Amino acid sequence: MLPGVAPPVAAAPAKHHTRQAQKAKPGVPGARVKAYKLDDELARRSGDLNPRNTTRVIVTLVPGATLPAEFKKFGQNRNLDIINGQVLDLPNNVLRKLAAHPNVFQVHYDRPTRTHNNRTAVTVGARDVFWNYGYTGAGVGVAVIDSGITSWHDDMVNYTKTVFPYGNQRVAKFVDFVNGRALPYDDNGHGTHVSGIIGGVGYDSKFFEKAGIAPLASIVSLKVLDQNGYGTVSNLIAALDWVAVNHKTYNIRVVNMSVGAGVHESYWTDPLTLAAKAVTDKGITIVAAAGNLGKNAAGALQYGGISAPGNAPWVLTVGASSTMGTTNRADDQMAPYSSSGPTAYDFGAKPDLVAPGTGTVSLAAAGSTFAVTKSEYLVYGFGANKLPVYLALSGTSMAAPVVSGTVALMLQANPNLTPNLIKAILQYTAQVYPGYSALRQGAGFLNTLGAVRLAKHFATAAPGARTPVESTWSRKLIWGNHQLTGGYIKSGVNAWGNTVVWGSARTLGVQGENIAWGTNAMDENIVWGTSWVDSAVESIVWGTNAIDENIVWGTDCGGADCENIVWGTLDALENIVWGTCEGLENIVWGTDGLENIVWGTSGPDVTWASDSEDAVTFPAEEEPIEPQIDPNAVDTIVTVDETTVPTADTTVTAPDTTVSPETETTVPLAPIGTLSTTGGL
Repeated sequence: MLPGVAPPVAAAPAKHHTRQAQKAKPGVPGARVKAYKLDDELARRSGDLNPRNTTRVIVTLVPGATLPAEFKKFGQNRNLDIINGQVLDLPNNVLRKLAAHPNVFQVHYDRPTRTHNNRTAVTVGARDVFWNYGYTGAGVGVAVIDSGITSWHDDMVNYTKTVFPYGNQRVAKFVDFVNGRALPYDDNGHGTHVSGIIGGVGYDSKFFEKAGIAPLASIVSLKVLDQNGYGTVSNLIAALDWVAVNHKTYNIRVVNMSVGAGVHESYWTDPLTLAAKAVTDKGITIVAAAGNLGKNAAGALQYGGISAPGNAPWVLTVGASSTMGTTNRADDQMAPYSSSGPTAYDFGAKPDLVAPGTGTVSLAAAGSTFAVTKSEYLVYGFGANKLPVYLALSGTSMAAPVVSGTVALMLQANPNLTPNLIKAILQYTAQVYPGYSALRQGAGFLNTLGAVRLAKHFATAAPGARTPVESTWSRKLIWGNHQLTGGYIKSGVNAWGNTVVWGSARTLGVQGENIAWGTNAMDENIVWGTSWVDSAVESIVWGTNAIDENIVWGTDCGGADCENIVWGTLDALENIVWGTCEGLENIVWGTDGLENIVWGTSGPDVTWASDSEDAVTFPAEEEPIEPQIDPNAVDTIVTVDETTVPTADTTVTAPDTTVSPETETTVPLAPIGTLSTTGGL
């Protein structure tokens, strides 16, 4: 527990939140975006007149302005150019003075942040991608913002022709924002585990058995967490700033953030989410863990627990599923700990999709905090010394890198993909599982094979070629809070522009062209979201209120506010992800009443996405060292997206136990927090 932080507070029984939700309008700031100089936490602390009490803050300056001279002595020599900001350790009694200066735009509390194999790779189809297409992620840089990476692991050995700077490890660059060290290390262990899920080659598991999703991708390790897994928002922003400056040098196309912070304001004003947008606008996909707040302390499912920066529409937010210990997709389930939407303050539909995150076996960093404190979850390799080189963990921290690796494969297949088109392909090819609302599973369960197949199609298909579609694909997008169904993605339309905010009605917020996503049918010219009528076949207009099945988001509905009715719906409620057109706007789509809407804790100061103990561990294979071999797995056939593929020669069996719910806590308000990496975001 952090020094000075109150002990965990159990959530009150689930009940309807009396505050009425404002309608989310992705692409433009909503009613809950505050105009402030000091954020809420700093406004509270500014009443403390004791000059010895200080708070670390992030100050953003107006364009062209410099930090006032009288405050430079409080600087921490850390410029956050990506948001025109700086980090200060400031006495609480001068907070209001700083905020009042005309050079200052806003002052934010530098709040704490947390961290949030074969079964996985076979289940999502990543092994098929290798065998069918030969894609490995080679040449694609993936930045891992986490606790670092171990100086050596057999599974990170370089098998490419590229020369890397740290021995024979496939680490293109290591930057330490915590201790300033030059050479790779991971004294916590979380970052090494995450990096292995993305790019491990499986050397210590006879290759492939415990290999990552993109086993030849280049890893750029940006250390923002200390050995105890603690860090701050300014660390994350500094790492994003570094990516923005250096992404071309290392061909960074993907950023994995299995770390996160509580949500205390709109994503339009949060410096962390704004820094993430600046990176995304450069064409870099940011993949973030949704968080592990799917259940409250009483074990009941709750909504509204998505962490930052995953609450932002420009981020690709990943929840966690469970393979149930098998390679067969048919028995996959949602992980109960995985955070559900909608997002706090902006009420956006999240997560975007889910991926396996339960019982994930990946790299262990020898001597790290994880290796010592979670020794019972260490897994032995097949090397000469049979050392405990792997670790089994669960959490959305483990699910996010599965998607990051998938994105690397997609970019190898089609380097021209934008972050929005990547998200669209992932959602369109995902598989929807019955019994889970869109606020839990997003557009569905990750389908790596389908996503790479569609990405490759967009790169190589001749004009007019039919789009490959399979029956297991969701064939839908969750565009903002609107579920688009029944059409086909077009890769060249304006929805996929780098600076277009996912969910927008127009390309420039309230201005610009109306958004188009794709076509209604293979042989027709009807565009999702079009606003212009050129011919008889282009008769479906964005905003029309004509026939029922062509009602589009934005329609008037005879005077009623029907902003959440989506093109393709057959009735007013079927495809509503969040919100209704009735007076009670905060009904969660798919719920059967009011009592099961929970927004984190329910005290007088409502905590929407409070930090929690974030490590949900999973039992490793039982000793003895050699894994058990399932004879029934030999030459069996697994159905993956209507394609039959042989499984590996052997299968390591491991129980997929029920994950206990995590304890919900209040967000730390003590001086400068630190991130906790006890298992996964």
